[in-house]
Amino acid sequence: MDFLNAIVALSNFVLIPAIAYGSQLALGALGVTLIYGILRFSNFAHGDTMAFGTMVVVLFTWWFQSMGITFGPLPTALLALPFGIIACALLIVGTDRVVYRFYREQKAKPMILVIASMGVMFIMNGLVRFIIGPNDQRFADGERFIISARDFKEMTGLREGLAIKTTQGITVVVAVIAVALLFWFLNRTRTGKSMRAYSDNEDLALLSGINPERVVLYTWLIVAALATVAGTLYGLDKTFKPFTYFQLLLPIFASAIVGGLGSPLGAIAGGFVIAFSEVTITYAWKKVLGYLLPDSLAPDGLVQLLSTDYKFAVSFAILVIVLLFKPTGLFKGKAV
Repeated sequence: MDFLNAIVALSNFVLIPAIAYGSQLALGALGVTLIYGILRFSNFAHGDTMAFGTMVVVLFTWWFQSMGITFGPLPTALLALPFGIIACALLIVGTDRVVYRFYREQKAKPMILVIASMGVMFIMNGLVRFIIGPNDQRFADGERFIISARDFKEMTGLREGLAIKTTQGITVVVAVIAVALLFWFLNRTRTGKSMRAYSDNEDLALLSGINPERVVLYTWLIVAALATVAGTLYGLDKTFKPFTYFQLLLPIFASAIVGGLGSPLGAIAGGFVIAFSEVTITYAWKKVLGYLLPDSLAPDGLVQLLSTDYKFAVSFAILVIVLLFKPTGLFKGKAV
């Protein structure tokens, strides 16, 4: 019985949160890896792109709620998601036309584009804070739990209750659908194949008649969709605060680099590696060990390797180790 209680506690505080967080990071890292693989630069504005798309979703969610439009037990934000994607797409396609296209035409080095993306990052960050404010904004509604701890205890008779939040379930389902659609698009459609060809060999792709501007446009549109979906899922699961998305840039880049920058499969794997590492290292293991060990060996302290305040330090440490020892990542992306 104690073993089952330990498994439930572990699932409740480590496995389920890490799977949901890993799905959010994987979607964010896919956007970063697509830009690096096809447009050949690291986009530091990606976190704030997520924040902008999510901000529009939040505003539309509030508008729908004020008119009495809801999505039943599901969050109203899912109805607002298409509007966020459209607004985000317009913003980053416009940014590309105004900023990045000039540097592409000049054949500027990737580092110049990286510096330009930092400027875009600060402008987007300021824009989001100006429109919605710098504070936490809650926009989740609908059913809070798929299964609550109390119901689980009543069903099983265990001391530990398993709670699965609706937002965690939605995160995993939406992430699976988004990834499946992306891989179908890249592998089955003519445009997707052109994007892959352009990524593999730009000169050969141009000689075979592929339109580079069309490839760039589709890349930004896909990135806008991935960024908005990832940002909205993160906001529903935790909370929406503009500065949090700026901080998320570190674990997202760590996920993309750990998996192999430029590799979509690597981005997904890297997202889960970073998420499980952060959650496992910052979790207080006292309760789980209390169930598994005899009373004489039960720990007095929290048995927490790092405070949750330092969770981003975990992704930074993993990032440094990967860059030092395996810069191509798990799935052999392009060396950084």
